Amino acid sequence: MAELRFEDVARRTGGRLLSGPPSLSVHGYVIDARCAGPGDLFFAVVAGRDGHDFVAQAAANGAAGAVVSKTVPSPGGDFGIVLVPDTVRALQDLARSVLLEHPVTVVGITGSMGKTTAKEFAAAFLASSFPVLKSEKNFNNHLGVALTLLRLEKAHRAAVLEMGMNAPGEIAALTRIAPPDVAVITNVRPVHLQFFEDMDGIARAKREILDGTKPDGTAVLNGDDPLVLKMAASWRGKRVTFGRSAGCDVRASGVRRRGYEGLSFDLAYGREKAVVDLPFLAESVIEDFLAAAAAAYALSVPIGDVVSRAASLKPQAMRGNLVLLGKGVRLVDDTYNSNPRALESALKSLALLPAGRRVAVLGDMLELGAKEREFHLEAGRTAALSGWDLLMTVGPLADLMADGAAAAGMDRARIVSFADSGEAARAVPPLVAAGDLVLVKGSRGVKMERIVESLRERLGE
Repeated sequence: MAELRFEDVARRTGGRLLSGPPSLSVHGYVIDARCAGPGDLFFAVVAGRDGHDFVAQAAANGAAGAVVSKTVPSPGGDFGIVLVPDTVRALQDLARSVLLEHPVTVVGITGSMGKTTAKEFAAAFLASSFPVLKSEKNFNNHLGVALTLLRLEKAHRAAVLEMGMNAPGEIAALTRIAPPDVAVITNVRPVHLQFFEDMDGIARAKREILDGTKPDGTAVLNGDDPLVLKMAASWRGKRVTFGRSAGCDVRASGVRRRGYEGLSFDLAYGREKAVVDLPFLAESVIEDFLAAAAAAYALSVPIGDVVSRAASLKPQAMRGNLVLLGKGVRLVDDTYNSNPRALESALKSLALLPAGRRVAVLGDMLELGAKEREFHLEAGRTAALSGWDLLMTVGPLADLMADGAAAAGMDRARIVSFADSGEAARAVPPLVAAGDLVLVKGSRGVKMERIVESLRERLGE
């Protein structure tokens, strides 16, 4: 963590120190008063709730001070208060100043899907060569990126930052905080269509990462994605492409399945080649791996380091991780989120695994805009045509999956629909039989994790 004195905080944020010893240091930075501890600086951010209402709580939890944009009662003692015009801007300015003081190679990763996984992979690959800071969880917005940079230490030589967006201009704002040396675009997919007119609009918003990349930086681009290539056509800097197409600099071919052990494939890494064993079940993860490997290639990480790290990678919680339950039931917990392409990959990949029955428990896919009906119908058709034995849908949009599956030939007796995840959590476990493979997947807002928790409680691990 960056260690700063109150007077440094005030100077770097353009603020004014209202109370507290100027020379007293802080070494942690939080926006949630519940997470505050000794030596922390609390930023009273106004987002949904007004952080100024929780300054006293932060002080009670041991925080050394707070950054505020309006007058608040002083908790007393040596508690420091810095007054600024805007607490969010102050947080970002402070983070930017820390990066300027301790410059590291910044790898920025954006895309419609796979950002968090690609970030985890890239950080693992780079860490084989030098100390790396990475975004925690999916800290990928105007607050998360700044908080990540405030964790920079002198030993770090690289920072791998996930850069997300829901609207135009958001990625541009992130690159102003941390201009990338390596800008990775995983893909452009029909995600957040509710906020954009079309896919080209999503592509233009993603291109902001290239606009904010350093002049001597490198663009890491999905060579299989026409929209990515189209958006990057005017990029005149260095580029590295990844994908399965013959011309990609970092390329996968000859994909082989190893049952529940995962996937294997042949990796081309520039002019070098190797075999990669990846302990993941859904084939879509190969794209995430290639994006991360291409970032490593751009920074001259040896192929041997990439291959050796690949075998020890693991899915993050709620992102396709395999859970072994009682009665030989295998549960794939993919409840963090869902979108049409990711769901299609999961349904097709997992249907090839051996199981007594294959049971898909699928929730609504949200924020798809005008095409939400079409996407849900198609998901149902994919489930039926891929050979899933039982389909359970959760939510009003997922009802359309049931219609799509029935239209594609799945017997209605093998389709069950629930109004919400609470109802499904009560009803699904008794319907699961010994030896089943169960996929649970849906958008975050549907709370599909309730079903996973219920299965774990009733079947045991």
